[in-house]
Amino acid sequence: MSFLRPSALYNFLISYPALRWMPCQSWGFLRWPGLDGFFRLFVVALLWSTFSELRYIPSSSMYPTLRVGDRIIVEKALYYIRSPAIHDIVTFKDPTQHSGENTDAVFIKRIVAKAGDTVEVHHGALYINGIAQQEDFIAGSPTYTTQLTYVPNGHVYVLGDNRNNSYDSHVWGPLPIKNIAGRYVTCYHRPTNI
Repeated sequence: MSFLRPSALYNFLISYPALRWMPCQSWGFLRWPGLDGFFRLFVVALLWSTFSELRYIPSSSMYPTLRVGDRIIVEKALYYIRSPAIHDIVTFKDPTQHSGENTDAVFIKRIVAKAGDTVEVHHGALYINGIAQQEDFIAGSPTYTTQLTYVPNGHVYVLGDNRNNSYDSHVWGPLPIKNIAGRYVTCYHRPTNI
């Protein structure tokens, strides 16, 4: 009996065909990608830039859901397929801007009512179609009151989660759906000092 001879287990592992041809046994898998690899990367980058964008939260109007300094991902393709839904958080162009003004201003708010609904705020609560809404995501009950507002076709009603510190539909009325730029997907960076 020789102790220098390889064991049966070692011989099995070396001779087993699936293990012998694993990519990690050669450095070929680290080779530089070819032209089709660059083309795939280009297509992915093009799709990403077309259908999504990265945004920075500059104000506290959506607190506590979003905080000042948060960086978020917004997707822009879903509303080509379906209509905006209640509780979607959307980015949009300022509906009070006139053509020719600075069109870079983008807001982010939550949809609380859709076309055909009536909206009213009084006694510290939001009423949609006469029913008080249970909203556990807002910073505090609204201290303002609004008159009964009907949301026309092609519009939604948006409010910030920080109801008392938000420039939203309670100031300028229903938002045209054509102004919506995208839908909030996730927060990918939250500053630790806040």
